[in-house]
Amino acid sequence: MNFNYKRLMLASLAAGAVLSSLTACAPLVVGSAVMSGLVAIDRRTTGIQLEDEGIELRTAQGLRQNLSASAHVNVTSYNRMVLLTGEVGSAADKERAEKLAKSQENVSSVVNDLAIEPASSLTQRSKDAIITGQVKALLVDAKDLQSNAFKVITERGVVYLMGRVTSREAQRASEIARSSSIGGVVKVVRVFDIITEEELKRISAQPLSPQAQPKL
Repeated sequence: MNFNYKRLMLASLAAGAVLSSLTACAPLVVGSAVMSGLVAIDRRTTGIQLEDEGIELRTAQGLRQNLSASAHVNVTSYNRMVLLTGEVGSAADKERAEKLAKSQENVSSVVNDLAIEPASSLTQRSKDAIITGQVKALLVDAKDLQSNAFKVITERGVVYLMGRVTSREAQRASEIARSSSIGGVVKVVRVFDIITEEELKRISAQPLSPQAQPKL
């Protein structure tokens, strides 16, 4: 995949995210998305990827049933680590959301960064989607990183970075997200699963699962 095509695909994804944020009615958002035509080389096993998708869906459904309609909560699971972002109306709702996420099968930990304030505006969510697209584009540009190893979420200008990465990769990605070329970033929050360089070599040497093989 050449450089211009990758940039075009990321720009299209960012634009799609903006349109989704402008037209979305559901207060709860599941973190994972299917990107047609792109082959994501994931450092998680196929089984854990499926577990993460299940965690997101079950948590989002539970929150939808237990929180007020005004809540705006994003649920993202990566390697069984759950990140809760967005806004809720009270401390009780924030605690309730965390307990529900922790109660889900296969969850190893929960990072609860929900803000107790009114739900963010559609304008803010559009800006967040653009920031996410810009960070992803810069990660693609970085020759010393595997961009698909990172998951990027932005809420109210706060960029959250997730992934199964080495300390070097975590530091480099954080520097990129804080780049002065990206406007509107308030801060960068790292929610990484840190692995050693030796572990990365072992993961990289493993053959792709059938689900990750390129489709011609």
